[in-house]
Amino acid sequence: MKLGYKLASEVFGPHDLLAQAKMAEQAGFDFVEISDHYHPWVEEQGHSPFAWSVLGAIAAGTTTLELATGVTCPTVRYHPAIIAQAAATVAVMSGGRFTLGVGSGERLNEHVVGAGFAESVGTRHDMLREALDVIRLLWDGGYQSYQGEHYELAAARVWDLPDRPPKIVVAAGGPRAARLAAEHGDGMFTTEPGASLNETYRKHGGTGPHYAEMPLSWAPDEQTAVTAAHRMARWSNGGWPVMAELPNPPGFAAASQTVTEDDMRKAMPCGPDVTRYVSSAQTYLDAGVDHLVLQNWGSDPKGFMEFYRSELEGRLRALSPS
Repeated sequence: MKLGYKLASEVFGPHDLLAQAKMAEQAGFDFVEISDHYHPWVEEQGHSPFAWSVLGAIAAGTTTLELATGVTCPTVRYHPAIIAQAAATVAVMSGGRFTLGVGSGERLNEHVVGAGFAESVGTRHDMLREALDVIRLLWDGGYQSYQGEHYELAAARVWDLPDRPPKIVVAAGGPRAARLAAEHGDGMFTTEPGASLNETYRKHGGTGPHYAEMPLSWAPDEQTAVTAAHRMARWSNGGWPVMAELPNPPGFAAASQTVTEDDMRKAMPCGPDVTRYVSSAQTYLDAGVDHLVLQNWGSDPKGFMEFYRSELEGRLRALSPS
């Protein structure tokens, strides 16, 4: 199992994200994954830098750390040709350490360019499938043209290509997306430890890695960790249908106003007890996850890195599926 650290671009500015990536490499993480947002989920988070600029800085500032987007949407806010170019550049700058994580997007970020956000999930999946065709076509090299239902490409060429194209890992929140990941991606990305998505992915021929985010909130005492989780992550208790559809941070604030600190205490391991983190990680391994991303909502990244290095990493690397 590979272990990753989530760079929360909604919670930290670009300088802090770069510093955390360097700390993650020093602490022994295998990779970092960065969210690609235009807005934060709630206003308390307070940030949302351009992920691709941060990725370039991380690629230049690290040597062994693998990088991934978790995830980017190549269908509305970005034309897939732009993501093909951006991902190829980061892959070149990192010496092939980059993985492109993609998904069908959230209204929160995609509506900002005024091009609309498809109401039908099926339409969003069709757009993503077509976008992946465009990206792979451009990674083949040379001038390429494309005429699809959703996208056109007119004699476009990505000039700086890595020796090998990046892997494309597709986010899946349900069985249709898991099948899309199997048929059009090189891996699958999920946010929950449900074995059914892994089973669907494998059933339809998926053979690649299974990435998943494990939320947690570290602090030297449990109550501090719970308070931080409530402040920064209460929006996540609404589930994916809510997360995909709300248009702005005030909407998420309204949707999460009834979420309590006790809800967050139940939703993720909080505090200094290493056994809680190990127990949570075990559920992900049992669901078929082989790339586990630790998403820390605590307010002390440096303290968490030390906790990970001294107490958590060895316990996690010793785990195996039950």
